[in-house]
Amino acid sequence: MTATIDQRAPGTPGPGPHPVPATPAAAGAKPKDPHYIALRNFALSISIFNTFGYTLLGFEQAWIFPLIAITVAYTTELTLETIQAWAQRRTPRYRGKGLRGPYEFLLPAHITALAVNMLIYTNDNIGPVIFGVMVGVSGKYILQAPIAGRMRHYMNPSNFGITVTLLVFSQWVAVAQPYEFTENANTYFRIMIALIIATAGTVLNTALTKRTALIVGWLGGFAIQAFIRHWIWNISLFSALGVMTGVPFVLFSNYMISDPGTTPSKPRAQFMFGGSVAMVYGALMLANVVYTLFFATAIVCAARGLGWWTVHLYKKRKTQPAVTVPSTTAALSTAA
Repeated sequence: MTATIDQRAPGTPGPGPHPVPATPAAAGAKPKDPHYIALRNFALSISIFNTFGYTLLGFEQAWIFPLIAITVAYTTELTLETIQAWAQRRTPRYRGKGLRGPYEFLLPAHITALAVNMLIYTNDNIGPVIFGVMVGVSGKYILQAPIAGRMRHYMNPSNFGITVTLLVFSQWVAVAQPYEFTENANTYFRIMIALIIATAGTVLNTALTKRTALIVGWLGGFAIQAFIRHWIWNISLFSALGVMTGVPFVLFSNYMISDPGTTPSKPRAQFMFGGSVAMVYGALMLANVVYTLFFATAIVCAARGLGWWTVHLYKKRKTQPAVTVPSTTAALSTAA
């Protein structure tokens, strides 16, 4: 089979079928946004888990609580975005894509609402849940730092809302007890719950969020701090490592600490972030601080934001031109 070269001038019609310009469909569809896919899958996963939690697993919060939490999250997110867009004289991010605009924009708020309601227990008091959701969503607009050339939030919204709620309502609320996640399941199904969550979270973080290094740093650092506390402070190794076998720990590791919006993107920085949370966790445990997972993550996120502000101010000061003040002698000679 030989190839022939058409020597006609460009644009000159000739016999036979003419080449058809490639259309966007023929050239291939536009690749999907991995950030959107990750958010969508996170929101879908936590929605399914909450549905099973209330129907099969044993969640003890009132059925109306997640619906109220979602309503508050949506309202807070839309209100703050509208105000910020007005102040910055730009179009709100939820406009311009039809119905898909609000849908995509509200996915983070949806995740925050269900996570806060699922991971804290307030008995029959809805107030702390509303407070936690509002704090978590509002933190994205208030606590920002110049990261990679633009202002971005640095506090994990769900974790921040839970942390502040536990601090403010320390005598009224507590974290959801681990038994709630497997209360109505038999022995074999209890094991499967943890395995299913771990598998789904691993696939999600590996394929979409690209936070594998962070998870490795977190799990490895957690094991290391457990052995250190055992060897130096004689802490029971079974108790220190046993936390890793619970469903709450699996949920936290795959769906909380790995938040792509508030964690580093480079593998090395991810590993250091995860390891830092584990080391802060160990230090807080030695200080007998309760609700340690949430406080450790909040401390590391806050330190990261403070670090970004420090770097930004240092670079800004370094690039400012030096102001030359004329000496007294030069000023007198000029006047003369």
